[in-house]
Amino acid sequence: MTNHEIAKILFEMAALWDMLGVEFKPRSYEKAAEGVEGHGDSLTEAYKKNGIKGLLEVPGVGKGIAGHIEELLKTGHYKEYEELKKKIPVDISNLMRVQGLGPKNIKTLWEKLEIRNLDDLERAAKAQKIRALRQFGQKSEEKILRGIEFLKQSGGRQLLGVLLPEIRDLEKRITSFPEVERAAFAGSARRRKETVGDIDLLAVSSKPEAVVDRFLALPEIDHVYGKGPTKINVRLKNGVDADLRIVPAESFGAALCYFTGSKDHNIKLREIAIKKGLKLNEYGLFKGNKRVSGRTEDELYRTLGLSYVEPELRESAGEIEAAREGRLPDLVGYEDLKGDLQVQTNWTDGEDTIEAMVDAAERYGLQYIAITDHTKSLAMTGGADEAKLLKQMAAIDQINRKLRKQKRNFRVLKGAEVNIQKDGSLDIADEVLGKLDVVGVAVHSHFNLTREEQTRRVLRAIENPNADIFFHPTARSIQRREPIALDMDEVIRAAKRAGTVLEIDSLPDRLDLKDEYIRRCVESGVRMCIDSDSHSVSHFQYLELGIGQARRGWATKKDIVNTLPVDEFLSSLKGSPQRRRE
Repeated sequence: MTNHEIAKILFEMAALWDMLGVEFKPRSYEKAAEGVEGHGDSLTEAYKKNGIKGLLEVPGVGKGIAGHIEELLKTGHYKEYEELKKKIPVDISNLMRVQGLGPKNIKTLWEKLEIRNLDDLERAAKAQKIRALRQFGQKSEEKILRGIEFLKQSGGRQLLGVLLPEIRDLEKRITSFPEVERAAFAGSARRRKETVGDIDLLAVSSKPEAVVDRFLALPEIDHVYGKGPTKINVRLKNGVDADLRIVPAESFGAALCYFTGSKDHNIKLREIAIKKGLKLNEYGLFKGNKRVSGRTEDELYRTLGLSYVEPELRESAGEIEAAREGRLPDLVGYEDLKGDLQVQTNWTDGEDTIEAMVDAAERYGLQYIAITDHTKSLAMTGGADEAKLLKQMAAIDQINRKLRKQKRNFRVLKGAEVNIQKDGSLDIADEVLGKLDVVGVAVHSHFNLTREEQTRRVLRAIENPNADIFFHPTARSIQRREPIALDMDEVIRAAKRAGTVLEIDSLPDRLDLKDEYIRRCVESGVRMCIDSDSHSVSHFQYLELGIGQARRGWATKKDIVNTLPVDEFLSSLKGSPQRRRE
């Protein structure tokens, strides 16, 4: 089983126990599910190598849940899960994707209206049956219908951050086939799109039929749509379609280019080829019947008179013209970040201690993190008031002294994720905010204000002299909640005036800012940061997704403030302690 499949069951277990009103178990299962989903290595392989000890290395997984995972891996069944599903036979995972629906609401809908799935939910809402329930009402019913429509628009696509580990595992497995010289994934995943509709895989081999047979034997495959001597199309057990194409080495670059670029990017490349008297397809660049290029992508672009275009830019958004004129940006690199400026701990709704987050960030290669736990008006997280913040600052000072004593080149910054109130004011007094190293502000409520009201609210917050960073600016949750209504051009102009940094939040279901806004920031000279929004030691891996998003928006290293060493970063902030003292 894949990590994603295991995590899905654990998330459902958390919801089922919540429905049944059992204390503590829901949170335990949720923590374990997050740990499994964020774990870089396959649990199946970990169990094969080290047994249950390998499972216990996953953050959040204790002995009891490790035993259940072992049962799943050994038998393909999980008795307790199957028994709970018989008690509450609903499609929990999909129902919980509808904004506003949680385990207890879903239980009510099942008990009162026998709603099992999204189709049942939509029929009941359209028949106006849900509004009659005491816990809901007309507005909730209308919101449910909007949420269902929003889900339909996703077209069955899955989050890149969820699928990418599985895609890489498939790539690794194919590469290990003895007949395969090399393999790679392409498509929207390689362009780092926020969601993925299907998976494109390429392999180089002189024995394609043997590769097809080995691919068909993989346990991930659920159904075969079609099979040929060099191509196979399947559905995986995770519900995603995948294509594998086997090509000769001299065609690999052309195939990788063809199956990576967007449709419009590829059309423009073919038009350039035609003007040069050439023909371009997935097998190479040809003059008549002679292949003149195609072994590598770099060679292909050069032959067309273009600079190499990074995969993230291949969207027909001006990159072809820039490549022709030699003005493509030097994109921020996947190893360029030195710090992470949004990290939550167990002081509020995070899983782990400050010390544990420090250790994990160091392993990732960072030099500093800002601890940004939530503040008091976000009560569900146990948000900090002024007194709790001051106490945490003292704890961070102590941790930094310990780090210096240990001669570790790492620093913990004192910060907070401060809630923006409905009127744009902040829920922590300016006097206390002025003592922090980094102040992030964020929208966590009142999502349905009008565009004018929401923009006015946000502008007031980011113009506060203490507001260093505007976290996840549009507050979107991909495939679950639409972004708040904002005049982003006005927000970007205000951030430029105020010197406020705009964040690129790396969580798979956020990736906020979106790429088009990142590019506007680049063009306007508005500085950004890339943060993991970590709530667990396993979440620093998501920084890769945020970097990919920044690259899609044409961001360079100089556009991203946390590529700077810690002292340079702090002195660059409008609300830095140095400037506050002035």
